[in-house]
Amino acid sequence: MSLLQTLFAKPQPVPAPAAADWDRALNLPLFAGFCDADYKRLQTLAEQLLADKAFTPVADAQPTGAEIAGIAVRAALPILKLGVSWYQGWNEVVLYPAQFIHDAEEMDEHGIVHAMHHVRSGEAWAGGPLILSLDDLQWSGRGEGYDVVIHEFAHKLDMANGKGGAGVNGLPPLHGDMRVEDWATAFNPAYEDFRRRIDAGEETEIDPYAGESPAEFFAVLTEYFFDLPEALIAAYPAVYEQLRRFYRQDPMERFYEPATP
Repeated sequence: MSLLQTLFAKPQPVPAPAAADWDRALNLPLFAGFCDADYKRLQTLAEQLLADKAFTPVADAQPTGAEIAGIAVRAALPILKLGVSWYQGWNEVVLYPAQFIHDAEEMDEHGIVHAMHHVRSGEAWAGGPLILSLDDLQWSGRGEGYDVVIHEFAHKLDMANGKGGAGVNGLPPLHGDMRVEDWATAFNPAYEDFRRRIDAGEETEIDPYAGESPAEFFAVLTEYFFDLPEALIAAYPAVYEQLRRFYRQDPMERFYEPATP
C-alpha cells in the first residue's frame, strides 16, 4: 500500500507511555551523560510533543507505549535547549510498521518525467505530517550515527526557515548570535568534499546518503552530531561547531567529559 493511500486511513489511538516506558526510552547511548535536570526536561518536552501532535498509526501499525516514548524523547533531543515552539506549524506524526513506499514523479535532465517508487524509513512534508517506520526506530540511537527520528525532525527544523522561498536547503533559522556566512563557510566546502569522496567511490564513516542534497547533508550530520559526534568532528569540525552553536549542546563534552580525579 502506498503512502498516499494510507495517510487517509482511519486513525487508531496510541497507548500513553507508562513510567517504565520513559525510563526505557532514555536508557540509550544517545542520552548518555545528561544531568538529572536535562533528563527531566527531555521528558517534559516529549510529553508536550505528545500533547501537541497527533500520533497516527497506519497500515496495521501497533505502536507500544515504549515506542511512542522513544519517538517523543528522540524528537525532544534536538530542541532540548531551544523549546517545543521550534516544531510549530504542523500537527501529525504518521507511524508505519516498517518501511513504506512513496510514489512520486521526477523530471530528468532532458525534461522527461518518470514515475518513481521510493522505499522510505521516514519522511517530512513541509507544513504536513512527519512519517516514520517503527521497524527503523529499533535501530536508532545506538551510537552508530543513525536515528530516523532525529533525521526527520531535523528536516522539520530546516523547513522552519522558508525565507525567500528557499525551502529545504540545509539552513534552519539561525540564532541572533549566528551568521549565515559562517554557516555557509562551514557547510558548503564540507558538502562539496563529501560529494567528491562519494563520487570517487571512497568509503566514508558518515552515511553516503548525506550526499543526496544539502538538506540531507544537514539531516544526516545532525544524526551524527547527537549519536556519533566523534565521527562528525573528525571529518568536519567546522560543521560540528556550527551545529553546536545552533542546537546549543555539545555531545562530545557530554559523552567524553573527563572523569573527576
